[in-house]
Amino acid sequence: MSHNAKRLSALAVIAGVAALALVVFVNLRSGSDSSVDAWMAHGASGGSVDGAPAGGNLASDFTLRDLGGHTVSLSSLRGKVVFLNVWATWCPPCRQEMPSIEALYREFRGDKDFVVLAVSQDTEGLKAVAPYIEKHGFQFTVLLDPRNDVGESYQVSGVPETFIIDRAGRIVAHHVGPYDWASAEMREALQELIKSKQG
Repeated sequence: MSHNAKRLSALAVIAGVAALALVVFVNLRSGSDSSVDAWMAHGASGGSVDGAPAGGNLASDFTLRDLGGHTVSLSSLRGKVVFLNVWATWCPPCRQEMPSIEALYREFRGDKDFVVLAVSQDTEGLKAVAPYIEKHGFQFTVLLDPRNDVGESYQVSGVPETFIIDRAGRIVAHHVGPYDWASAEMREALQELIKSKQG
């Protein structure tokens, strides 16, 4: 990675941290369930790209198979907060953030209103993804998208990209690049979002 690319990556991460800290500050200051509005107001921060689904827009539905061959559709998760990560095994920044996604999953796995979906863009599908997930012991739900249907539908410009989808199916945050998803700020912001009622 060139010096300029490293600098841009660092700036994107700093911008994302600042935006998420602002979301938490707004939530704590308001003392109410305004987390959805706060996420929507700041959700495009952290490296969003032109043309990507804007905060507040309805997330496109999709149906994909998980590593066990079971189908999972986004529409079936309506009423839950969905953490949607688009990644690939060949992507170093994706591999960098995976342990934090696992830590986030373990933090919230007892909450029936929160779901982690990691959508793999590996063209070799199960053959490439299953050994990687098994090797690292990741337990969150991994979906296979070898044709990049989700990537095209969500106008993903590169991996990793992450979308936070609220109970009503709206995209309330979008982050491009790796991030520490198990940070205290992120956990608190997600807890506030989960507490918010649909609608």
